[in-house]
Amino acid sequence: MDYEKVIHAIIDPLVEEKESILIRQIEEDNGKDIKIIIAANKIDTARLIGKKGTIANAIREVVSVAGKSTDKHIHLQFESFEEDE
Repeated sequence: MDYEKVIHAIIDPLVEEKESILIRQIEEDNGKDIKIIIAANKIDTARLIGKKGTIANAIREVVSVAGKSTDKHIHLQFESFEEDE
């Protein structure tokens, strides 16, 4: 399954700079776990996480359902390109 395409379909409407989104997929050695890192600028990262993580949790839930169809455990991590001041 193309998780990058699924994630882009979910998050592109939520961010201002779609072209700056970086999605990296790392498959763990056990073959069952996949870590997906979503990196964006600071403002878009804040949008993707939402207040108290509500948006991030919703994205995780949708991607988790997609992973179950291929018997994979998906772990999402949100990062910002910019460092805190």
